[in-house]
Amino acid sequence: MLSTYTSYNLIAKDMLKSLNRTAGETTNAREAAYYKENIGKVSSVDAFLDDYRLFSYAMKAYGLEDMLYAKAFMRKVLESDLSDANSFANKLTDERYRGFASAFSFTASTATAQTEAQLDEVIGLYSATAANAGAAIQEETRYYNIVIDTVTSVDQLLNNDRMRNYVFTAFGIDPDTYSRQVVCGSLSSDLDDPTSYYNTEFGPKVAAAEASIEAANDELATLPVTDANKARIAELKAQISRQQSVISAAEKYATLAAAFNFASDGSAVAGIVQTAEHKASTNELYTLSNPRVTSAAALISKDYFEANIGNVSTVGELVADPRLLNYVKVAFGLDKLSVVSSTISNILTSDPDPDNPDSYINRFAGEDKEAYVALRAAFNFQEDGTLAGGDDVQTAAQTAATSSGYMNHYNDKDDEADALAIKRFKNQIGAVNTVQDFIGEASVYDFALKAFGLDPAKVSTLTIKNVLKSDLNDPKSYVYQLKDERFVELAKAFNFGSDGNITAPKLAQSQSEILVVSRAYVTAKSRFGTEDDKKKAEEEAKYYAAQMQKVESVKELLADERLVNFVLEANGIDPESVDAAFMQKIFTSDLDDPKSFANQQADRSYRKIVASFNFNADGLVDRSEDAKIQSRRGIYETIDSHVQQKLEEDAGNENAGVRLALYFQRKAETITGPYDILADDALFEVFKVLYQLPDEIGSADVDAQASMVERYLEMKDLQDPEKVQKMIVKFSVLYDLDNQTTTDPALSVLSGSGSAGISADLMMSLAQLRTGGR
Repeated sequence: MLSTYTSYNLIAKDMLKSLNRTAGETTNAREAAYYKENIGKVSSVDAFLDDYRLFSYAMKAYGLEDMLYAKAFMRKVLESDLSDANSFANKLTDERYRGFASAFSFTASTATAQTEAQLDEVIGLYSATAANAGAAIQEETRYYNIVIDTVTSVDQLLNNDRMRNYVFTAFGIDPDTYSRQVVCGSLSSDLDDPTSYYNTEFGPKVAAAEASIEAANDELATLPVTDANKARIAELKAQISRQQSVISAAEKYATLAAAFNFASDGSAVAGIVQTAEHKASTNELYTLSNPRVTSAAALISKDYFEANIGNVSTVGELVADPRLLNYVKVAFGLDKLSVVSSTISNILTSDPDPDNPDSYINRFAGEDKEAYVALRAAFNFQEDGTLAGGDDVQTAAQTAATSSGYMNHYNDKDDEADALAIKRFKNQIGAVNTVQDFIGEASVYDFALKAFGLDPAKVSTLTIKNVLKSDLNDPKSYVYQLKDERFVELAKAFNFGSDGNITAPKLAQSQSEILVVSRAYVTAKSRFGTEDDKKKAEEEAKYYAAQMQKVESVKELLADERLVNFVLEANGIDPESVDAAFMQKIFTSDLDDPKSFANQQADRSYRKIVASFNFNADGLVDRSEDAKIQSRRGIYETIDSHVQQKLEEDAGNENAGVRLALYFQRKAETITGPYDILADDALFEVFKVLYQLPDEIGSADVDAQASMVERYLEMKDLQDPEKVQKMIVKFSVLYDLDNQTTTDPALSVLSGSGSAGISADLMMSLAQLRTGGR
């Protein structure tokens, strides 16, 4: 039997020949042809996941065949927004999942308001905005609590936009209609001083309103309900409603005044504007004011319930407190319009005997019977709504169960609303053909603006019209004059022309491909660089993205050395190793012709580069229509990766050490740290052989293993092909020395649960360790 290194070298010394031989094998050629011919016919993620032949081919190409069963997991990977650092795929330590996700896209070449990718992006942003509501509240609260201690006057508070918005939101003041005089006066008022602004301004109004309400109620009590009196009765009720609004406004400003310690002239000493109790109360009001029930708001409601439920002695007292009532309804899944306070009262006073057919629960519960029964059992009220002597309204166990129910259900309503909003957006966006259609359909318009953090009630429709019709390639266009990146991103998410009609994106490289290239470039430049290196790379990526909007031909692309270098370096190619003539031949190659110049390169990155652009045979931009869920680049990359996997697999059938060596050679330049090695069984096996370490080290603490890897191996060496070759030589010799038996222990590493992947749970654990422990 040949030595591991000899067998490896026979393959590696002429990699093009080895790859072509593997690709030409009947089964491999047939599967590649089938994939190339049929992947373009797939129109959705579901269809792709359900086509075993296509799905398994792609999964094997990226070394993920052991995850074929995990369709739900892979759906999340495919639907990840790779531009979002917090998306599912980006949170996984294993780079293969990002590679897999980046190989697919959901674009359409026909005129449409949105491509599938854009649709997913907007939905993802909407979901992220909803999910991050709690984080946004937390950040604004953190800022408020720090800055309020530095405030020395009412004017300083109100002149700070973030602080003013926080206060107005907390206390329910409309920022569009508020009176600065009223706000300043209230903030500077001492409620115990009858001469203060609040008491002199609102006191008489409240007294007059109360008197008006009393008079109206007195008159209503004397008016019989007849046709002749209907108009007067309606007028009196309207009068009561108006006066109640006056009282509510006064109470709002009284609450505001009570929460601050400004002097009558609006001044204060830094640090005393609010006590700790005042700040906590303001924070609570702000948190609860958000239309979404965040986890922080849920905890506030939980604390309120648990602090106050013990003071309740009758059903009437419970349902009279709107916060307690809402808490109970949510806790038992009864937070719906059909369930009112009287419903809860009736449930809590229903005969607890389950066999009584005349009990309220048995008569009216219907499909909610389980919830009705659980609610009745959670409280100890008698049928008359009181508590028996010595009974508490709830035992500790009942309170704990109620709170557990609330914490499990507090965001159900928001989740249902989000799901409905997403469904409506998906259903309606296909009917949008013009900007006017977009604006006229509330389920589309509101959803889209909220996804980008824009308030539909505060942005004019004229602004949105002009934004959507802006030319993103023109720095002087309307959208850029707003100097708000949210509007730019909104414009990018839809495909409208200057005439307001939908159009098909026609770019030298699609937005999804630009993202893939940019990510690869930034990763390559910052893998072992400084933070400045990363920033420079990100700036270069911005230049690339902007310039690619303007490229209309291969000639224009190749004329910009900066763009060419960007693409080459993103694909791991040294720009110094190629010249302009070489790149001209690459871009004029027919990728379907095995004898073309690009196909004669052992480095398949050149095929991937050409395939990532939308140039036709004349070198001009042309939108490809042959694939829907996978770009042209993705198809070639998948096929090439599949061939590489088969080459390594076939080599492993003869000698698993050769497969390990080939795999290590391929993956070396992608390794950025010790966790990349620990997360990959095959790489870890190579590492153990290289440094003659026992298998037992795998049982050590993960952080300890990472430290050990760093002691033995200089990560930068893996970027040097010569050093990698020396490692492979050393590995091959030591591997042969270690494996002189018939049964090859390394074979298990590269089959089944070997280098093909690790569990999702371990990947997520390593991701957390990687970000938190380094």
